[in-house]
Amino acid sequence: MLQPKRIKHRKVHVGRLQAKTSRGFSLSFGSYGLKSLESSFINAGQIESARRTMTRFIQRGGKIWIRVFPDKPMTAKPPEVGMGGGAGALKEFVAAVSAGRILFEMDGVAEDIAKEAFRLAAFKLPVKTKFIKR
Repeated sequence: MLQPKRIKHRKVHVGRLQAKTSRGFSLSFGSYGLKSLESSFINAGQIESARRTMTRFIQRGGKIWIRVFPDKPMTAKPPEVGMGGGAGALKEFVAAVSAGRILFEMDGVAEDIAKEAFRLAAFKLPVKTKFIKR
């Protein structure tokens, strides 16, 4: 699954998600895209699951671009551990996605096939999404 090869800092502050994105809001590579309508953290497993669903549906025809990368480390404490003691161990990597961000792009397939592939992939993601075309 997606994760950085090296990271500068093992633990980072969670921070706040932006209301709307200032970059990555227009199609750059393909003719069709899947746009996020809300802000959230999307983990590497969810991105990979959506990618596999789309690839399987289009039967390896066309091309898919993944426009988000999980580069933010998230920590979690083990179950039944009391408060205090600092941040827990590294749990997963997430991509901080703002509303309006393009998550995936596709080209080389018919519009109805792309629309259905994105619809199936949207079920795997924790954000509301919208199908867009050039």
